[in-house]
Amino acid sequence: MTVNDGGAGDIEPIDVVILSNGPGEVATWVKPVVRSLRKSAPNHTKLRISVLLSPCPNASGQEHIILARYPEVDRVQSAEHFFRFLLTGKTLDGWDWHDKGVVVFLGGDQLYTLLVAKRLGYGTAVYAEWEARWASQIDCFGVMRSGVAEKVSSRYRDKLSVVGDLMADVQTMANRAEIMAALALEEEAELIGFLPGSKPAKLGVGVPLSLAIAHYIHQQRPQSQFVIGVAPNLSLDDLASYANPAINPAVSGFSGPEVSLVTPHLSLPYFQITNGPKVYLWQRFPALDLFSQCALCFTTVGANTAQLGALATPMIVMIPTQGLENFKMWDGLPGLIVRLPGVGAIARKVINPLIIRTAQKAGKLFAWPNIWAKKEVVPELFGYVTAQDVSEIALDYLTHPEKLDEMRRSLRGLRGSANAADKMADLILETVNYVK
Repeated sequence: MTVNDGGAGDIEPIDVVILSNGPGEVATWVKPVVRSLRKSAPNHTKLRISVLLSPCPNASGQEHIILARYPEVDRVQSAEHFFRFLLTGKTLDGWDWHDKGVVVFLGGDQLYTLLVAKRLGYGTAVYAEWEARWASQIDCFGVMRSGVAEKVSSRYRDKLSVVGDLMADVQTMANRAEIMAALALEEEAELIGFLPGSKPAKLGVGVPLSLAIAHYIHQQRPQSQFVIGVAPNLSLDDLASYANPAINPAVSGFSGPEVSLVTPHLSLPYFQITNGPKVYLWQRFPALDLFSQCALCFTTVGANTAQLGALATPMIVMIPTQGLENFKMWDGLPGLIVRLPGVGAIARKVINPLIIRTAQKAGKLFAWPNIWAKKEVVPELFGYVTAQDVSEIALDYLTHPEKLDEMRRSLRGLRGSANAADKMADLILETVNYVK
């Protein structure tokens, strides 16, 4: 049946059920797609958008709250109830379902798309960034670039359409003037960003190291300005505790400077480094529009490297071996072991150094842009990482902007084109024969 959104007549209502998982996917995949969907189908009673979150080790636990604030989304279920729904078909709030609908993959495991669709009797649409799985059973794929199709059997390639890079749309929406005004900085200021993480294991290392780097760079380059992206699950007091040597022993280990937390009534909060710069604290989430405007960012391994890569933001990726006992990011059996309660901490002291040494000998890369390129496009720093060592590398880039430009070009070349959200929305609507 052909459906339109004219608002008159007996129009069959449709459910769009989006599957997603972590903060990056919610911010860079779900947000632009639901915005485009609602632009094409503004009537909530005729096209209802629901989001089911699945468990994710990198999730902040706040994804359902963030999604509930999206005006385009009608209802959200948090990740803790996902498997109950798979087993019983019942949501926590007892959602009803229209007869017609489509399940859309925007993060998590592509297999869940099939399982949820079979449960509901709906069609399927998958956004495939690097790999299109279950091609024989999925109805259609929107892929980031044409190379994804080469991995799929020729029998199913007609199901694949190149839509481009959903993450690239974030950069095109960023407003530099607005961002710099929020920071009370001149629009042409050199902004340096830090992504210290959202979990205690990463924050314990990331916060003191970030502050030490900011202090060192400021001594050599006083025109630089600094900002930390604060994870949505963190209060400012919690963040400040990681900069306190009386609470976090890693502060002295990474030569973290003395800081005080300042929370002005009418402007952004910041860390004031004693005899050093302010480091602004950006609490608006997602912070991708902020980081898209940075000259350079510092981060550790994980989804942050993919997001910065998609924004073509130059970065330096750090894996300090001083903090190896905290790392829990491995996949497969090692990942399960290092997360086990009780024995995980002991296992990490053995497994983590072994994995790093083996990886270094094999030339393994951990930052997502480097994995995509199969070579080091952005610097990865392993070993006994100090703020001075990292800062000297950063200063070389900052004083030679042509090197930063080359990194940006390399990052852009790894991704697809922008305007992917509109194309993906069109693909979803075509799956259910929705006519604009």
